[in-house]
Amino acid sequence: MDLLRDILDKQLVDRDGVKMGKVDGIVAELRLDGPPRVVAIEVGAIVMARRLGTRPRQWVTWLASRLGGDRHSRPHRVPWGAVRHIYVDVQLDAAVSDTAIFDWQDWLRDKIVSKIPGA
Repeated sequence: MDLLRDILDKQLVDRDGVKMGKVDGIVAELRLDGPPRVVAIEVGAIVMARRLGTRPRQWVTWLASRLGGDRHSRPHRVPWGAVRHIYVDVQLDAAVSDTAIFDWQDWLRDKIVSKIPGA
């Protein structure tokens, strides 16, 4: 399996079929007694900003922690053990409702969109 080709930027789908976003990062553990082992996948703007360099990562991390608190100051990690199938999408044995991934979307819906007439 080629991790970059087969996992990175693929759609994440939870156990209920809800799209959770794209795989933005892969976390591997380096071991002295064997090859590296994948331990988690990461999702979120902080991981995407990290791909662009130090400054964007620092800015996005600061903004996320300032607006969302400590819970949003780190990327969202999904344990590799929660990955069930890798096809066109990466299917998980986890529910998006158990994560903070949709917190921003829920906040926008409740505070902004709900105030727009006809929305």
